Amino acid sequence: MDGDALHSIGDLARLTGLTVKTIRFYSDRGIVPPTDRSPAGHRRYGIDAAARLDLVRTLRDLGLDLPTIRKVVDRELSLPEVAAAHAEALAVQIRTLRTRHAVLTTVARRGSTSEEMDLMHKLATLTEVERRRLIGDFLNTAFGGLDAPAGFTGIMRSMTPELPGSPDTEQVEAWVELAELSQDTDFRAALHSMAQHHAAERARGDATGLRRDPAATVRAHVAPALTAGITPTSPQADPIVESVVTEYAHDIGHPGDLALRQRLLTLVETASDPRRQRYLELLAVINAWPPPDEPTPAFTWFTQALRARPRGTSDAAAPGRT
Repeated sequence: MDGDALHSIGDLARLTGLTVKTIRFYSDRGIVPPTDRSPAGHRRYGIDAAARLDLVRTLRDLGLDLPTIRKVVDRELSLPEVAAAHAEALAVQIRTLRTRHAVLTTVARRGSTSEEMDLMHKLATLTEVERRRLIGDFLNTAFGGLDAPAGFTGIMRSMTPELPGSPDTEQVEAWVELAELSQDTDFRAALHSMAQHHAAERARGDATGLRRDPAATVRAHVAPALTAGITPTSPQADPIVESVVTEYAHDIGHPGDLALRQRLLTLVETASDPRRQRYLELLAVINAWPPPDEPTPAFTWFTQALRARPRGTSDAAAPGRT
């Protein structure tokens, strides 16, 4: 194929690696029209036909439809404009496929029923406005009606998932599970109870001029015990429990009696709800945050230790304790 000579469809097939049938298909649709015909009526193509066919093949591989391809090769549309539009369309398809993959993966892992699958699909395909409404209802149920000084506006903001525009499969899976968890009425009630305890403790802290978080105090005191392998019912746990009780009693200006110990126990048990920790883990995945600390070992250790000492260290001195 030299110079300005016209060439047969067979020559063009050998040059491009396409079949004669494929070239004829594009030719019949005006995408790569023949330049001329031989006296016998056979198609003849110019050298530019090979370049057009290379472009057509590339655009087809990228998924463009034939009418759009014809406009590109005829320069009715610019290639950058078409590429931008097609990239956006592909982004939508990718998001849809990720959502479907996440739902099907979750269904397979859980062994879900068709009803559960339907719910997961609906949760996964909510719009941003619908997602915000669903989470807003959940957080308002958990924290609504409580005093603002307890800092719940900031807490609610920190517990709001922000699913990105192009989430990966793990984020979609996390959103589906978090959305389901937010609809759990028992979890909502437990979180509201936790918030009430938090508000009450903050109010006591305001009265004494202190605002330390009892749960954080527990974790700070218990962490060394966990590292050292001290068991909750051992004598070595006595000073740890008493230091937490003493600090808590001082913070709220109340004697470290049985009632205070029971209140502290209730507070820690409420804070250690595994559903709350799971919510925070899922939230971190959705928002691409670092995973949260795991407080459960410290809370479990302390509740066991405090239950063994309802009135003080003398309660834990029973025979057989090690």
